[in-house]
Amino acid sequence: MKRSTVNRYIEIAKKAFAAAGLHLPPFAYWTVEDWKNKGPEVDEIRLAQLGWDVTDFGSGRFEEYGRTLFTLRNGYRMDGSYNKTYGEKFILNPPGQRAPLHFHRSKMEDIINRGGGKVFIRLYASTPDGKCSEEPFSVSIDGVKHELEAGSVVCLEPGQSIYIYPGLIHQFWGEGGFEIDGVCYTVSGEVSSICDDWHDNCFLEPMERFPKIEEDEPRVHYLCHEYPPAGMNA
Repeated sequence: MKRSTVNRYIEIAKKAFAAAGLHLPPFAYWTVEDWKNKGPEVDEIRLAQLGWDVTDFGSGRFEEYGRTLFTLRNGYRMDGSYNKTYGEKFILNPPGQRAPLHFHRSKMEDIINRGGGKVFIRLYASTPDGKCSEEPFSVSIDGVKHELEAGSVVCLEPGQSIYIYPGLIHQFWGEGGFEIDGVCYTVSGEVSSICDDWHDNCFLEPMERFPKIEEDEPRVHYLCHEYPPAGMNA
């Protein structure tokens, strides 16, 4: 995907999150130039991969399969254990865009409709070999248990949330929402256990978690997997 697309969607996400009443921490606005003055004091941001995350999952079809996220908090391994056991993200939902069908080996998460329009989630139980099961399953929506058939689509209104447990295949998208430059966006949230994007994601189709980027214009913000090591110039 192109750097110009990354830059544009980060700016859209800033506006959509603000429209939902969500405030970002200061490091969300640090530019490449700002990072030149950052040392080991910001290693938690680097190691936990906090910050902006824009990806097409290697699909080359960002408008169809993509995500623009901001990770506010996450754990990372330190001395053989995690320094935190939880994570949180804000997620932009453009019209027509969704994440690929996937599940997590160990991460458990609540997906929350943080505002705008509706958020839809398609769900399957998984088979032992990581495929979509045709068996019914149960989920918890705002603490209420629901029995669902394979492939069911759940609709979350603003403020509602669903618990996604390890092994539950899911794919979500938004409809309607806040109008920004003539386009409507919803905003989702994720509150979870540790998010390990390198090892814990299982996609049902071959996908890459982080994109290969064509540098067609200057980078404004580093993505969460691009930070320079402490002491290195940007």
